[in-house]
Amino acid sequence: MKASRLVVAVTVTGSFLLAACAGGGGGSGGGAGQGDDRTVKAYDINPQPRDQVKDGGTLRWGINEFPAQWNRNHVDGNLAMATVVSNALLPSPFLSDEKAEITVNDNYVIDARVTQRRPEQVVTYTLNPRARWSDGRPITWADYRAQWRALNGQDPDFRIVSSTGYQDIGQVTRGKDDFEVVVTFERPFGDWQSLFSPLLPAVTNRTSQSFNTAWLNKIPVTAGPFKFGGFDQTAKTITLVRDEAWWGDRAKLDKIIYRASEQDSLMGAFGNGELDIVDVGPSAPDLARARATQGAQVRQAAGPDFRHFTFNGSSELLKDRDVRLAVQLGIDRQAIARSDLQGLDWPIALLNNHFFMNTQEGYRDNAGGMGVYDPARARKLLDAAGWRLAAGTTVRQKDGKPLDLRFVVPSGVQVSKAEGELAQSMLAQIGVKLTIKAVPSDDFFSKYVIPGNFDITPFAYIGTPFPVSSSYGIYIDARDGKTWNANFGRVGSPAVDDAMSRASQALDPVRARKETNRADRLIWELATVLPLYQRPQNVAARETLANVGARGFYDLRYEDIGFMR
Repeated sequence: MKASRLVVAVTVTGSFLLAACAGGGGGSGGGAGQGDDRTVKAYDINPQPRDQVKDGGTLRWGINEFPAQWNRNHVDGNLAMATVVSNALLPSPFLSDEKAEITVNDNYVIDARVTQRRPEQVVTYTLNPRARWSDGRPITWADYRAQWRALNGQDPDFRIVSSTGYQDIGQVTRGKDDFEVVVTFERPFGDWQSLFSPLLPAVTNRTSQSFNTAWLNKIPVTAGPFKFGGFDQTAKTITLVRDEAWWGDRAKLDKIIYRASEQDSLMGAFGNGELDIVDVGPSAPDLARARATQGAQVRQAAGPDFRHFTFNGSSELLKDRDVRLAVQLGIDRQAIARSDLQGLDWPIALLNNHFFMNTQEGYRDNAGGMGVYDPARARKLLDAAGWRLAAGTTVRQKDGKPLDLRFVVPSGVQVSKAEGELAQSMLAQIGVKLTIKAVPSDDFFSKYVIPGNFDITPFAYIGTPFPVSSSYGIYIDARDGKTWNANFGRVGSPAVDDAMSRASQALDPVRARKETNRADRLIWELATVLPLYQRPQNVAARETLANVGARGFYDLRYEDIGFMR
């Protein structure tokens, strides 16, 4: 997922967790299947009862990143593949089902509820006293307090993804014993169930040094059905083994081996029988290859994910909002969506909201004139901004400098390359040159997206059941003008922050949706993140593999994953 902020995925599209509101029926604006009689599943994981799953076995799982930072609350660790691996290892107080309905995860929390609403919101957690870290220490209120202190944004030395929710907490105190946590909010926070997921031990969160470095190329402690087995930096594998000290249902699998490679190689390995599961991503050729693999199936569901282009507002060429808007208007999103989704047996509908998927309650089309394909208006905006076409030239210039934008993509991800080629052709028509730069998948986020070493880049945000809170950090303004954390577009405004704050504080879902859509309208005006479409989840898996696949909002129960009897 799942996590309390937006995750990004490379190709599969990169890896940040996106806010997605719980709920099924689409609001106004129609669902992904509007005008289409095809139906899509909420999840497709081959659900099987535990008694139908074999004891033992090794699951070989293909992933398209080999993360270096394993602290998922760190800005460098907020990656989809880090989530896929560490969800088997780390505590989360709550679980989501396929409908995005939230329940306590009783492996860690026996009860959690709002115990006071006025004058302050108070949430009380009753922890499972059996829960232990792999170093033998119990999971207590002190772990929750340390995480709040690390993530509340008060100390800039902690390189956090987002302070959303944590910044609203006034104190975290011990209740009647070490296994009762009392969280008092200074400001109401509607998505309080999104917090403390994943939970890391107090020793990690006590100092900025340990927060930033203790999980760099290491997974020092766990508390899940699996424990860390080891890295092989040469083979690019991560091994997890069953934790016999786990107090919950015993993991069915003996071992999970994650193998990192570029997407083309992963699909080849799956077809050759070297992998048991791999995310196909939005690639029709890869989908066809997976479907043609003997003994395999493609599991497909409506993902809480959306494909998009991010524009870098700190780039010298794109710092002018009107230039960003011109580029945005010069991109035919319908053509890109049609190309990306061709052959995927998936309804094509543009996504015109930064927070809600087409299929979610609260969805509104807020794009207006900002989301249309309008090359004539784009040319006028560029002319007015001083970027002009000289006689006999094809690329606009200003002060002798050409409008040549870097479109950075992860190598081996064909859909990203194809999007770049389409955008290249479209933007050439308005006098903008687009240079496609392919970079190693492992470096895509850490060396390019996160530090802002790009002009435009495509990937997907991966959603959670929580609306604003999970994507708050993507759009929040930099308080000091330079610390952007998860806001890769490096563009924000006090008005957007105010609307998101109002939405996150609203305990009434109707009001929360209204404020969320107000924030969305303001974000469209900034021309920073250009949504394309709600992405289908396509996962190739062995037919006999149970309880894993295209999960939608469903949080996988890793202890139940295995091969059918």
